[in-house]
Amino acid sequence: MQIIDNTAEAHDFVRSCRRNDQSVGVVLTMGALHQGHLSLVEHSRKACDHTIATIFVNPTQFAPGEDLDQYPRTIERDVTLLGEAGCDAVLIPDVKDMYPAGASTSVNPPKVAEPLEGQFRPSHFGGVATVVLKFFQILPGSHAFFGRKDYQQCCVIKAMVEDFKIPIEIIDCPIVREADGLAMSSRNRYLSESDRRRARCLSMALADVQTAFDGGQRNVQALTDRLRERLSGAASNQSVDRLDYAVIVDPVTLQPIDKVTTSAVALIAAHVGTTRLIDNCVLDCHMSNHHNATTDPLR
Repeated sequence: MQIIDNTAEAHDFVRSCRRNDQSVGVVLTMGALHQGHLSLVEHSRKACDHTIATIFVNPTQFAPGEDLDQYPRTIERDVTLLGEAGCDAVLIPDVKDMYPAGASTSVNPPKVAEPLEGQFRPSHFGGVATVVLKFFQILPGSHAFFGRKDYQQCCVIKAMVEDFKIPIEIIDCPIVREADGLAMSSRNRYLSESDRRRARCLSMALADVQTAFDGGQRNVQALTDRLRERLSGAASNQSVDRLDYAVIVDPVTLQPIDKVTTSAVALIAAHVGTTRLIDNCVLDCHMSNHHNATTDPLR
């Protein structure tokens, strides 16, 4: 695996790989890798001739008071994991390379960025959209792979790619979960042992909603009440400390709906201890009708 530390060399690497119509998959990460990240590499390797990953903690997507300085940085371990996963190259750029002195251009994110995370982290998706667009210019791959855990981020990136006519295919990949159901995240390492046990209520709440949906419930208010009841600990001794949102919305626009007619997405952002966690599941009428009994309630 090639380890590249400057954007110009990485651009040349991707351009050389794409000669003769070969495909290149791009996997963007902020490091502190876990099996969820590595699953993106696996999806890329299956779909593309070559795969390049990035490790870059992007400062513009962190608001003042967020965990930029504390965000885990485990570059040596990350490079080893990417090599073992079969990456062809990894780009580890310096902040000054990505944001040169005097750089002042940024992306105004699409409308789908406005609700939910846009309300609680107003500058976040502007930073995400800007750095992703930069990477798509630096690494002109054929495909880019993102985890579905960051559901709204996937929506934002897909909309930006469509609006700007960027010639890259966005592939969103399934959430990878721990054995206890907790969605894998680099921030899970912040959880204490007791907080980790309580954090399970996010996936349990989504599983409850999935069960009700598979049983035929289509009223969004009823499903939302069930989601929030589990997160409040009303039905158990597990609860979150603070809820930013727990909603069931249109899966494309993320706007409110009253009834699920074809599909919807249940989205949670909650604080457990000092850690903010997000999770989601898609509620699909077609899947529910044909797979009422499933081994994965969060599919």
